[in-house]
Amino acid sequence: MRLYTYYRSSAAFRVRIALNLKGLRYDPQFVHLAKGEQRGAQYLALNPQGLVPALVDDGQLLTQSLAIIEYVDETHPGPPLLPKDPLGRARVRSLALLIACEIHPLNNQRTLNYLVNELGLSEEEKDGWYRHWIHDGMAKLEADLARGGGGKFCHSDAPGMADCCLVPQVFNAQRFNCDLSHAPRVLRIFEQCMQLEAFQRAQPSRQPDAE
Repeated sequence: MRLYTYYRSSAAFRVRIALNLKGLRYDPQFVHLAKGEQRGAQYLALNPQGLVPALVDDGQLLTQSLAIIEYVDETHPGPPLLPKDPLGRARVRSLALLIACEIHPLNNQRTLNYLVNELGLSEEEKDGWYRHWIHDGMAKLEADLARGGGGKFCHSDAPGMADCCLVPQVFNAQRFNCDLSHAPRVLRIFEQCMQLEAFQRAQPSRQPDAE
């Protein structure tokens, strides 16, 4: 497996966690997003989406973090990242999608750069935007977690796809000094996850391309 990754990418972080939880080895290929390498001809020839992560397995390209995680879960069943029962799978997918599709896109680097470079927001205004949407999204996630599922993690006593999404989002919120006191369940699950080596090894500061 080859994983095209960037140390600070939340989406790549998710996949690194999933691969670690599965105990799968991979060859990291570094794409420096801040330098625009994802828009270079060489990378676009591989991945026309121009995004990370991308995973090449047995010569086949996979893109989009949640699709990659589900692929890995289906091709390497243990330990499972999604429950066996349909309702449980739907709940875990819902939690993961809330983070990956509702919270993250409003605060990723492309969005923040557009706010500053195209719309002329100040750094203070940009950070205000970030914190507003983090507070809003984390409140929704906290309320959803409160509906139950049981266990130490998002849905059970074992980490799954939703936890792979939750941890990178909390890392980002902490980097921007966001107040998460309104989301105690989120923080509890984050701390539980970070006790595991799979999450520790995936974090940005542990990556070879970390700056």
